[in-house]
Amino acid sequence: MALIRIGHSPDPDDAFMFYALTAGKVRIPGVEIAHLLEDIESLNRRARTGELEVTAVSAATYAIVADRYRLMDPGASMGKGYGPILVAREAIDPRDVGSRVVAIPGTHTTAALLLRLFCGTPPTVVVEFDKIPHAVLDGRADLGLLIHEGQITYATLGLRKVLDLGQAWERETGLPLPLGVNVVRRELGVPMHRALSQALRDSIAWAHAHVDEALAYAMRYGRGIDKDTCRRFVLMYVNDLTLSLGPEGRQALEQLFGRAHRAGALAAIPPIDPV
Repeated sequence: MALIRIGHSPDPDDAFMFYALTAGKVRIPGVEIAHLLEDIESLNRRARTGELEVTAVSAATYAIVADRYRLMDPGASMGKGYGPILVAREAIDPRDVGSRVVAIPGTHTTAALLLRLFCGTPPTVVVEFDKIPHAVLDGRADLGLLIHEGQITYATLGLRKVLDLGQAWERETGLPLPLGVNVVRRELGVPMHRALSQALRDSIAWAHAHVDEALAYAMRYGRGIDKDTCRRFVLMYVNDLTLSLGPEGRQALEQLFGRAHRAGALAAIPPIDPV
């Protein structure tokens, strides 16, 4: 039996997406699945050495690991008019962000790439994503770049929105914002690529058909958020484009990589050959 290690984040949306595979509701004949849960920047680092057979990565990281990994058609996290949010303790003009210290969740995250595309190259400090609000409140950074559920809970901590990068992206492109994708090692071959992609698509479809059960599991990774907030966050990012990129999702990725390449943030535009 082939062992396939799947890396994904310990977050409600990934937990929801992978629940059916985790719980054995969806199986792949002849394949044993082992799940590795780590924050996205840790998974980005693993992907750069090709460690895991399947892993979630930031869309920005796919661009630098595409020689080893193939893009999977299911599993993408795409914001539809929402995405990473810059927050601060007090009102700051978005035009002044370039001179302020920003706490970011990792140098190879899509959030960090978007910061560069929209705000230039402000000084940054890398902070674990769930500790970024506290880094801002404690004064270790002037602004924080929030991902995951922090995007909808920051106001409860007394933080103020400076710039929603998802809204900025939509205004400029009219497209959804690609944030995270799932990838599979190219060396595994097309038959295994297809089997793994279909299993992930089936797992996502199962969760959508059994929302309450999958959400109950996802709540374990909600870091204290209530059920309604968890449901809202999960269904924001596990949407129709998560089941399949489709033409719109592929166009969004092409736009992201093209803009990053023109800005000098990517050496080359990666292939978009989803399976």
